[in-house]
Parts: sequence; C-alpha cells; structure tokens
Amino acid sequence: MAIYKTKGVCSSKIEFEVINGKLHSVHFQNGCHGNLEGISRLVEGMDVRDVIQKFRGIRCQGNTSCPDQLARALEEYMQQEDCLRREQKQTG
Repeated sequence: MAIYKTKGVCSSKIEFEVINGKLHSVHFQNGCHGNLEGISRLVEGMDVRDVIQKFRGIRCQGNTSCPDQLARALEEYMQQEDCLRREQKQTG
C-alpha cells in the first residue's frame, strides 16, 4: 500500500495500490467524503497513466485539487518504481 501526504487540499493523505499498472484500493483520508468515495470507485482498476492524464491539472481551491493530488501521487509512485527498476538492472 502506497501512502501520499497531500498538499493544499482538504484531504490529508491518499492510500492506494498499483497492481500490474492498474490502480486499486484508493482511499482518501478527510476531505469531501461523497466526492472522494466517488473518485475512488471510478478509478478502481484503471490504468495508472490514464488516471494521471485525466486528473492532472484539475483545480479546486488554489492551484490543486484532490484529483490533482491523486495524479501527483501516482506520478511520484511511478518515478520511484522506475528508479527501483533501474537499480535492479544495474545490480542484477
């Protein structure tokens, strides 16, 4: 389970899993419960890249939103995964 601490939104963190490039078990802590539960259900099983593309840049209060924070969380996750794969190739 990955955990992302949000910035600039009502929710304080996002938990999620990525299995074979698909997003699962998304949970927002705090925030607008109904909207965030709806987002969590909509993205269940979606390709991570599709979620990033659809949600990146959505604005609410200020320069971000809960969907934008999810996109940023997934981008950070993907960057970390890429770094791990590169390290494994170099050592293996």
